[in-house]
Amino acid sequence: MAKQRRVMAQVAMVMNLDKCIGCHTCSVTCKQAWTNRAGTEYVWFNNVETRPGQGYPRTYEDQERWQGGWVRTRSGRLKLRSGGRFKKLLSIFASPVQPGMDDYYEPWTYDYETLTNAPLGDDFPVARPKSLVTGQDMAIGASANWDDALGGVSATEAGDPILKKLREEANQQIKLEYEKSFMFFVPRICEHCLNPSCMASCPSGAIYKRSEDGIVLVDQDKCRGWRQCITGCPYKKIYFNHRTGKAEKCHFCYPRLEVGLPTVCSETCVGRLRYIGIILYDPDQVTKAALADDQDLYEAQLDLMLDPNDPQVVADAKVNGIPADWIAAAQRSPVYALIKHFKVALPLHPEYRTMPMVWYIPPLSPVVDLLSSQGHDAEAGGNLFGAIDALRIPLEYLAELFTAGDVEAVRLVLQKLAAMRSYMRDVTMGRERDEQLAAAVGMTGHAMEQMYRLLAIAKYDDRYVIPKAHREQAHNLEEMACSVNFDEDPSLSAPLGESSGRLVPVAIESFAAVKAKRDAEERDMAGQA
Repeated sequence: MAKQRRVMAQVAMVMNLDKCIGCHTCSVTCKQAWTNRAGTEYVWFNNVETRPGQGYPRTYEDQERWQGGWVRTRSGRLKLRSGGRFKKLLSIFASPVQPGMDDYYEPWTYDYETLTNAPLGDDFPVARPKSLVTGQDMAIGASANWDDALGGVSATEAGDPILKKLREEANQQIKLEYEKSFMFFVPRICEHCLNPSCMASCPSGAIYKRSEDGIVLVDQDKCRGWRQCITGCPYKKIYFNHRTGKAEKCHFCYPRLEVGLPTVCSETCVGRLRYIGIILYDPDQVTKAALADDQDLYEAQLDLMLDPNDPQVVADAKVNGIPADWIAAAQRSPVYALIKHFKVALPLHPEYRTMPMVWYIPPLSPVVDLLSSQGHDAEAGGNLFGAIDALRIPLEYLAELFTAGDVEAVRLVLQKLAAMRSYMRDVTMGRERDEQLAAAVGMTGHAMEQMYRLLAIAKYDDRYVIPKAHREQAHNLEEMACSVNFDEDPSLSAPLGESSGRLVPVAIESFAAVKAKRDAEERDMAGQA
């Protein structure tokens, strides 16, 4: 009789990068819903990065500098790259290693009042950019998407941490053929990891992982603003709210998920590239999987995910209190299908050993573009297979992003996508199905058609299989129950949308002005004493 194991449920996301057009709709809608408040001007729970590029905050992938994630010790144990408890205790009152304003950007607004209220004159009034830090005029020099669509990348590409790691020939290929270079977009949110280093870094215990769905949240009442979590997160997806003195992060829109709705970024995605579903996993095996060799981490994380159709897994899940409709959702999960069944989705930087739960399907488009430009039939299976190694963005670049440098794993994924494209072309044109093409990538023709339906023509209910919350507390969906707690700050009039936060006149509510006001109050109090 099989040994009973502990089974937990984890909400996860897959993004198909072949569909992302870099429109930033997901970023804007997330901003409007969650971080359109004073103190979060620079905060982007969701951002879209252009590759090649430095990302946001700049060079966040350089863990030698930022000290995020986990490392495996010589004794075969995991430790935080930023150091253990003793080291954190020694530095707890000092600012930890974290990005500064130059690595994010200096937030700004525009002097709209001058533009709208300027008296009649010969000159047309201008709404100059004003710093939200100093309140003074400023020249905009960076933003969250400063590399957008390769804008200015000739001056910044040298800072791309992945390019620095690539072998010299691949790096040179991008530089010599830059005018032909293919760019792709990578939307990023918090990874809601199975082994979150941000949670392990927090001295206050304010960061926790929900047992019912695995979403990682920040308890605003417990947070003391140590900012060690910012250092600990290798994806730099935790931010410091300078108004509240608290850490904030993406919470996977959990009030929406609890009623069966997808995240705001997914709901509004123009390309329909996001999938959300439930994965069942064995939490007792997480540490063991995180200790695998770098290039084995992808497979180790796959092994963590349990087959929801396995009768033993179903029985163990029920014993561990997972509701029947959640198990049914896991069996229909598009995320499990793309990650574990078809094996076309890959984790972002598994070498950080956090076991991320937001996965990506790498882009195939440049292969087709290259073949077409050379006069070949771009959809023919043999041509596609032969051209995969001719990607303008080298396979090594994709491997450094998604498989800790394992090129073969990326190549197999692209071959599956290429085979599906060619196979379905024959189906569409009424030709005989090429079963050998499917077999060449370890699939069947039926599986090819299933994968095509999921990737190309899936409906809303196929892309988002989200069971509703069962726990009594989960039905408490008032806005103030959100993890972005406002701590009864009277200056924040509403928690969501553009009405959240006080209107910010530049010269009054800037950091410098607030500091001057506070200093004046302290002087008055001292004088009264």
